[in-house]
Amino acid sequence: MKSNKIIEEVLREIEKHEGVMSRRDAMKFLAASPVAASVLAGAATATEAKAASTATGKILIVGGGLAGISTAAKLTHMLSNPDITVIEPNPKSVSYQPGQTLIAGGVWQKSDIEYKTEDFVPKGVKLVKDSVVSFDPKNNKVMTASGTEISYDYMIVATGLTLNFGAIKGLEGEITSMGDNEIVRKKVGKNGVYSIYFADGAVDTYKGIQELIAQAKAHTGPEKLQAIFTDPDTAIKCGGAPKKIMYLTHARLVEAGVRNKVELIFCPSGDKMFGVPEYHTAILEQFKQRDFKWEYKTNLVEIDTDKKIATFEKKWLEKGEYDEDLKEYTMVSMSKKVEKKYDFIHITPPQKASDIVGKSPIGSSKGWVPVVKETLQHVNYKNVFCLGDVAALPMGKTGGSARKQYGVLADNLIAVMEKKDKLPSAYDGYTVCPLITSIGTVMLAEFNWTAKPTPSFPLDPTQERWIWWLLKVYALKPMTIYGMLSGRA
Repeated sequence: MKSNKIIEEVLREIEKHEGVMSRRDAMKFLAASPVAASVLAGAATATEAKAASTATGKILIVGGGLAGISTAAKLTHMLSNPDITVIEPNPKSVSYQPGQTLIAGGVWQKSDIEYKTEDFVPKGVKLVKDSVVSFDPKNNKVMTASGTEISYDYMIVATGLTLNFGAIKGLEGEITSMGDNEIVRKKVGKNGVYSIYFADGAVDTYKGIQELIAQAKAHTGPEKLQAIFTDPDTAIKCGGAPKKIMYLTHARLVEAGVRNKVELIFCPSGDKMFGVPEYHTAILEQFKQRDFKWEYKTNLVEIDTDKKIATFEKKWLEKGEYDEDLKEYTMVSMSKKVEKKYDFIHITPPQKASDIVGKSPIGSSKGWVPVVKETLQHVNYKNVFCLGDVAALPMGKTGGSARKQYGVLADNLIAVMEKKDKLPSAYDGYTVCPLITSIGTVMLAEFNWTAKPTPSFPLDPTQERWIWWLLKVYALKPMTIYGMLSGRA
């Protein structure tokens, strides 16, 4: 995929929103943005400079989403005679999930993030429209829902994760971002309960924000309406999203002139806003400026959608007995259930690998697929690799992480195919979170396993900037869809 295709798609996005900037200004923006420049440069140079490997073998990729298709495309460029099969049942698996936040904010429509999987399957790659129901890594084969046994020499697991709404008492269902969600929508997407973590839920959330605005306009009581935003005690994709939707709700309330009638409360299960101290401090300051409230170590465990009462488990530490040897008090974990009434609640559901993956021989006691974090090779099966949301990595369940992972994985898989003793590439944990802070500003949080900011440009990464809003809203989707999914960015 040539870089001019990406540029044209970026300009097409710009033209959807008249008055934002001219084509000339857009080109200047692309030239100035380091993230855009790196992607465009990668798309232009691709991998032609390196001779394709003559290694052979049957490669099976389980999962045809962003991570799976990008890896398939990368391997087709790197192997002279690739034999690649992708198993994916969802006809829209490559849909652009980061756009769900913008749908909920009223910036995009659902149609802006929908793509057909088959349109991005690389030439020569076989797509099997089925789903895996069991893994047999000792015998190098999987079984599909249709009863077909598929063997492989090398396997890449890129199944993504599931949204486990049913883990919250009062709700039902375990779903994916795009696909059947009828069971969850029995209670989520109406009556004040919303979630941006699936595409239809994002559409519903925008409607819910409009309903909250209407309710606020009609509200005359002395007490403020209560809008609660949750963050669960599991790993989640896009760790910034629970805060992004809070910022966007705030922005729409301000725009409507009713912000003073609504209390915005963030209830994370953890004890900080962000794992990187510099971003944690910046977010706290942003919360204070916007008069947000927050309560750490508060995890949603139950909801009564009829009475509009959310029950949280609140955890804290208390001093126990004094240890004479250590000369310190032991700390005792305490918890209690706390009920909160709400008028609007955004639920970030607990998330997990599907049981078919997590409870299989390639899974682990914690459910995720265990890999060596630098090489992305399975800890037990050397011909199995894993990337994306389902991998058991310390952080990085984002599209930006997958962009760094799939090249590393391809390099290392080919090294295994070539019977090399050492794997050549290492993933450093790079993750990027474009944290939307308003309609028009983004804090571009880049970091890796050092838990320190790793900005791509000499600008203070803790500051909210309009240029990052342009990157997020107009450039990242084309760069992902026509860059990553071509295996060249």
